[in-house]
Amino acid sequence: MFLAICLATLFFALLTPPFQAPDENQHYMKALALSQGQVVMQIQGDRIGAELPRAAVELHALDFPTEPDGQRHRYDKTMIDRAWAADAARPGTGFAEFPNVASYAPTLYTPGAVGLAIGDALGLPRIGAFYAGRIANALTALLLLAAALRLIPFGRMALLGTALLPTFCYQIGSLSPDAVINGIGFLGLALALRIGFMAPDRASAAATLVTAPLLALAKGVYLPLMAAGLRWPSRAGLLRNALILGAMLLGAVIFAVWMKANGGSQALYHITSRKTGESVLTAPLAQQLAVILADPAGYARILVSSIVERAPVYALQIVGRFGWNAILLPLLAYPLALLMLGSAVLSGSGVRFGLGQRLWWLAIALGADYVQGTQGRYFLPLLPLVLLALMPADPLRGARLLCASAGLALLLVAMLSAWDSFWVHGFVTADGMPPHSSIGRALLLPSPRW
Repeated sequence: MFLAICLATLFFALLTPPFQAPDENQHYMKALALSQGQVVMQIQGDRIGAELPRAAVELHALDFPTEPDGQRHRYDKTMIDRAWAADAARPGTGFAEFPNVASYAPTLYTPGAVGLAIGDALGLPRIGAFYAGRIANALTALLLLAAALRLIPFGRMALLGTALLPTFCYQIGSLSPDAVINGIGFLGLALALRIGFMAPDRASAAATLVTAPLLALAKGVYLPLMAAGLRWPSRAGLLRNALILGAMLLGAVIFAVWMKANGGSQALYHITSRKTGESVLTAPLAQQLAVILADPAGYARILVSSIVERAPVYALQIVGRFGWNAILLPLLAYPLALLMLGSAVLSGSGVRFGLGQRLWWLAIALGADYVQGTQGRYFLPLLPLVLLALMPADPLRGARLLCASAGLALLLVAMLSAWDSFWVHGFVTADGMPPHSSIGRALLLPSPRW
């Protein structure tokens, strides 16, 4: 199963056209700036970004633009060939904007930046270095997954089941920081459970103290994952709890220091309301918090209604929705994913847990804060903990074989869907569900074929 995850990830890294993962153009610019020694980004008027080689900026702007235009886009090899030979005609530098990711920590982009630097050292053109950055990102995530699988004391199928989802392989096979976020999330969960449920050794303790700050820098909202290892205090448990809480505190402090040194926690930018079509400017975090504190009950009502409203979107995106959320898999792939995750749960954890422990894990996973615009892929680091909370102690006979079979079939369907949608049939980037006239086609073919 792990080998299948590796092969699918590298397949997506090579097959997915440049910048066809969400915000990959901005992630590319951020990683490239880091590879050139720029850690804190520049501000020019109302623009946030960095001065970068013009050949890199125009790789996205001219060769592989991603702005939705209502037209069908189909990629072919000649587009790669033209981009491979285009650098010589694009000398000098240009200012690259990436406000959405300007405040993200450099640790998220280090693997991609290393890959880009290796590509430059080998004399590859910008598009060649781009793919080198993707591969370095993918290998980092796969190594972190392998470490988590080795370290987790029980419930390994929870990690494997989540990693078999096409979204996981697709995202870590891009230049998205999701590669580091998912990998560190899995590793942090494995170490927390190892500390909480096994006799901690020095190596595990040291790894926990390093991983917690990396998890906080990935995104602060994922730091509570480490609390999965907390247990009711006992003489033996007090030290374990203290170690986990100390690691979380260290992570929170380092996260706060980075945000302060970076000049703030949020770059404001315009977004378009899906309900009204109105373009609005995002609010600073302090104003958002003031609204919540002024009417906590009202916020809770909005929170619940929004999650209920967007639950189907979350479900689709957790399993797989390619491009900039433009390409759905054949609809039968989604119940297949549910079968795979269900059989992963029925594979059992091998350990008996009380109801209180399971409710604690669910509270951690489901207590993630919510903002409009959250995508299903953001829940991947939390999903293994949900699966663990649902796992029985004893495996159901045949569950692991069913999980592996469904997972491999799901990855195969996803790989064929990506190949067909990007390189054969083409696709249209648009919000909402594509129109279709045949239920059979919707069930058996990816959405561009509907």
